[in-house]
Amino acid sequence: MTSGSPPTPPTPPRRNRFGPDLRPLTYPAFRRLFLGGIVAAIGSQLSTVAVQQQIYDITGSSGYVGLASLVALVPLIIFGLLGGAIADTHDRRKLLMITSTGMAVSAAGLWLQAMFDLHSVVLIMVLLAVQQGFFAVNQPTRSAIIPRIVPIDLVPSANALGFTVFGFGVLAGPLLAGLMIPITGLPWLYFCEAVAMVAMLYPVFRLPPIPPLGEIRERAKVLEGLRFLRTQPLILMTFVVDIIAMVFGMPRALFPQMAEQTFGGPIGGGPQLGLLNAAMAIGVLVGGLTSGWLGKVHRHGVAIVLAICLWGATMAMLGTTSVIWLAVGWLAVGGWADMVSATFRSTILQTAIEDRMRGRMQGVFTVVVAGGPRVADFVHGLAADATSTGTAVTVGGLLVIVCTVIAVVVQPVLWRYDTRTGRSQPGS
Repeated sequence: MTSGSPPTPPTPPRRNRFGPDLRPLTYPAFRRLFLGGIVAAIGSQLSTVAVQQQIYDITGSSGYVGLASLVALVPLIIFGLLGGAIADTHDRRKLLMITSTGMAVSAAGLWLQAMFDLHSVVLIMVLLAVQQGFFAVNQPTRSAIIPRIVPIDLVPSANALGFTVFGFGVLAGPLLAGLMIPITGLPWLYFCEAVAMVAMLYPVFRLPPIPPLGEIRERAKVLEGLRFLRTQPLILMTFVVDIIAMVFGMPRALFPQMAEQTFGGPIGGGPQLGLLNAAMAIGVLVGGLTSGWLGKVHRHGVAIVLAICLWGATMAMLGTTSVIWLAVGWLAVGGWADMVSATFRSTILQTAIEDRMRGRMQGVFTVVVAGGPRVADFVHGLAADATSTGTAVTVGGLLVIVCTVIAVVVQPVLWRYDTRTGRSQPGS
């Protein structure tokens, strides 16, 4: 396959009306990334749980768990923006090879520090920051190649399949972590992530060359991408509503404390911690396995706004319960809503922008999607230390709804967007 349009499969399957649309899997490059992503998704979630629990074990504070995420946010922002610019002027396959290797090496470093029981929060934060730097370049590059390896009309389906893989990883990873911690200890969670990152290198090496389309310049300017974003209110609004949803409505930094104090889990981690971390993925996985209907939705903006409001409502309800299975239910519904929102936001970003800007816009997208939850970790950690976990989660969920409605009223371009015309509908 060349750097142009992907080849047409000989016998593409029909779209599944109720289940997932599997047509993107008929393209070998996407299929290999999809299968490799399953292993990588599980491994990364094992590491996420391990970092949370190890820092909480060392410090006994949710505030420190949130601080670690804030530290990781700095390289995420810097390299996310730079990585997107690099992806617009360099072979995206080579970038994936370099950054995937870096993520594997940093995962090995986390494993070694835990194996030798160095008991250093600073070292954990440094290794986490390095890993996030590589991730910040890897993710926008990976997202920017999707429209190059599947046809444009299959991008929503490809995104839905990708979020299904992510949901499976977020579901299986924390549950596996909850079982492994009492048996093997934290170090082996990091080891499994390192192995998973190495395994992900195979589908990356099998990708065809993916150089930039059109005129190739020596470098793409980050500021040029930001100036372009200012002229795109639709794209900008997808970022705004996601920041609102994540910063106010993502309470994952509180899960270690909630698992022990609210839901009666054992000190040091256990099944309750695994369930809390996995619960949202149940909804994501269900959403992905029933995503055939997404391709029939034309008012993407309306779907995004309604999904985010549902997300906020479920987080508000989460803060009111002390029953673990009710908490799992609310988080699962929230995960489903987040999957719907993320699928349509990604699709708008990938299809409404020309290839020369996709890398930089995906870089901004990575900063928002991955950075928002890290800001949320810090905000929720401080709020929980000042009040309680229940208050922090409930108030945050309510703020998601209020702020989303205000944002849409102030700038209705997202609410009015219709794919049938490719623009906002006046007076909708």
